Amino acid sequence: MKTQTLLEQIGSRRGFFQKLGVATATVTAATAQTASAPFQFDNPTQILTAALIAEDLATTFYYNALTGPAGQDPKLVEDPLDRNYLRAALRQEIEHANLLRSLLGISGSAADPVQMFYFPRGSFDKLEAESGPAVLPLLDALENAFIGAYLTAVRAFSFMAANTSTNRGVYYKLGNANLSADQLAYFAQVSASIMGVEAEHRALGRSIGGMDPANNLCYQQTAGLDSVFTGAKSAVVALTPFLTPSTGPGFSLKDALEKSPSLTLPCEFGPPAF
Repeated sequence: MKTQTLLEQIGSRRGFFQKLGVATATVTAATAQTASAPFQFDNPTQILTAALIAEDLATTFYYNALTGPAGQDPKLVEDPLDRNYLRAALRQEIEHANLLRSLLGISGSAADPVQMFYFPRGSFDKLEAESGPAVLPLLDALENAFIGAYLTAVRAFSFMAANTSTNRGVYYKLGNANLSADQLAYFAQVSASIMGVEAEHRALGRSIGGMDPANNLCYQQTAGLDSVFTGAKSAVVALTPFLTPSTGPGFSLKDALEKSPSLTLPCEFGPPAF
């Protein structure tokens, strides 16, 4: 039987979510009705693809936060340090996406499964707002979801690694390649590494907003997620509104990537060594 390529498996955005068992935020996959935790039904391709979409969403968000009206807020204009937090975050999200593409065997951003992201109208008009959309509340909400998704991915990949090691077989693939327990454990490490940076983004966003202290969490949380893909409490469901035109105006990933080089700041270190 012919093995499908990643892009053939994903197809359109609509087909992508249908293949994950999620057509809308109210649909629960059948596996979520079992006694097993939903994360146990996620597979490596699904998790890494969802992470890539999240990183592309984050790239689009930070680019438009910097270039929209909110980017001219006095807090960012008069305090270059605060603005630099967002510039560094933009570079980091781009680097994360580059790594995920390399793991998935995707040739470039033009081949990513989602190219347009949708935000509530007015999201980039203000840095802060007492009511309605604004950059900082949206940053906090997005980073909460990203942190939760990566924490859940750590658990899912750890489960896969333990299952592979204990049963001494091949149970998981990425593309056409069989994955060893060590490779799956490495994916858990990569997920934890990215999660740490996302937590920095949230804390620095809270710092820009004047929260004191901005790092007041003893532990990071899963934001109520119990899987990356499977069931009603998955990261996929949490991110679906940003892939839905009814949410608000659309913003192009291509535009963000093509115009971001002059905005970003370099970041240190590469991904964990395998």
